[in-house]
Amino acid sequence: MAQAATQVEGARLWPAPDHTRLVLDTGAQVQHNIFTLSGPARVVIDISDAELKTSLSDLDLSGSPIQRIRSAPRNGSDLRVVLDLKESVRPRSFVLEPNQQYGHRLVLDLVGESAGRSQTPPQPTLSDDPSGKRDIIVVVDAGHGGEDPGAIGPRGTREKDVVLRLARKLAEMIEAQPGYTARLTRTGDYYIDLRSRTLLARRHNADLFVSVHADAFRTPQPRGASVFALSQRGATSETARWLARSENRSDLIGGSGGVSLDGKDDTLAGVLLDLSMTASINASIGVGDYVLRELDDVTRLHKQSVEQAAFVVLKSPDIPSILVEAGFISNPDEERNLGSSSYRDRLARAVLGGIRNYFEHTPPPGTLVAWEKRQGNEGGSYRIRRGDTLSAVARDNQTTVGELMRHNGLSNDRVVVGQTIRIPAS
Repeated sequence: MAQAATQVEGARLWPAPDHTRLVLDTGAQVQHNIFTLSGPARVVIDISDAELKTSLSDLDLSGSPIQRIRSAPRNGSDLRVVLDLKESVRPRSFVLEPNQQYGHRLVLDLVGESAGRSQTPPQPTLSDDPSGKRDIIVVVDAGHGGEDPGAIGPRGTREKDVVLRLARKLAEMIEAQPGYTARLTRTGDYYIDLRSRTLLARRHNADLFVSVHADAFRTPQPRGASVFALSQRGATSETARWLARSENRSDLIGGSGGVSLDGKDDTLAGVLLDLSMTASINASIGVGDYVLRELDDVTRLHKQSVEQAAFVVLKSPDIPSILVEAGFISNPDEERNLGSSSYRDRLARAVLGGIRNYFEHTPPPGTLVAWEKRQGNEGGSYRIRRGDTLSAVARDNQTTVGELMRHNGLSNDRVVVGQTIRIPAS
């Protein structure tokens, strides 16, 4: 029998909440065909001129719809792989070129039958505060994941791992703030395509989308953190895309309770989209400025102002969105820093500080933070931030330290970050 042209040298499985990705490492690019069978549910992968040189039985199938994987030669030189399934899926496949970590790959995504169907959007999260006002919702996105490692540092540190840990810490800190709720686009080591990340933010009724990455360059010298917002070029292309896709017309711009494009002619829809996109970009630059100021206290900045680019994850027309490059993983010093949990904590705290500073100046209507800001003008409460002292809070609110201590039952004038101080009416 003639030697098969290509060997399948390895396999990996990446279960995600709405799909599972099976990756086969191949010695070269392969031709393949996939189809499904029912009774019982199966997916069949036929690979031309290939032979199996790895064990598929060693894969951990837990958390996936796959019950068993079988394989056998076919037509003398081809390879057939059969996935016995626990439930029906919608398969899609493609090949990937080599990257820093892997060679040629054949990728099969098994998408759950319920994935992508329209779902009732979640109701706004209500704060535990008796005012009953809703929380500000921040969606935190860890870049890359699964088969996409992102940039890789000189010591082998993978961007996807670093940013997931950083995103988890940031979400944890946001969640601990009164009046805030955090959501993660991914919670584990799996890949979500770029468009789906912004769709998740919309489904969560996000007030802000924060995508976390680590930069890289071909030389080790560049270093420093950056913050990006959407560019005007990216906004223009996205407006055209929305107008061209009829399924977008029923979507709202301006968030919950905003404006539907359904039934609007192209001219009016274009005007509404332009207005919404312009407001979103301006808000993104605003929150990015606050985040940069806080990051400047923790790390070197690569650029002193918010940069603008056409990143896909920033293209929501109605959700302020920023992309934070936490540092250059290609720089040995920053790679070491990003691998440190204490350093990531400081980075997360800085991003949180910028987010809070922005929303305390410009809170979304109907939120607890907006209610507190309004009450603060008539008495109310104030949340202690880094650098605050009780005397400064008293001076800013035209009262005295003694009055604040008496109003809050304090035995001394010490305050801690995150503490809420009740302000007496002036």
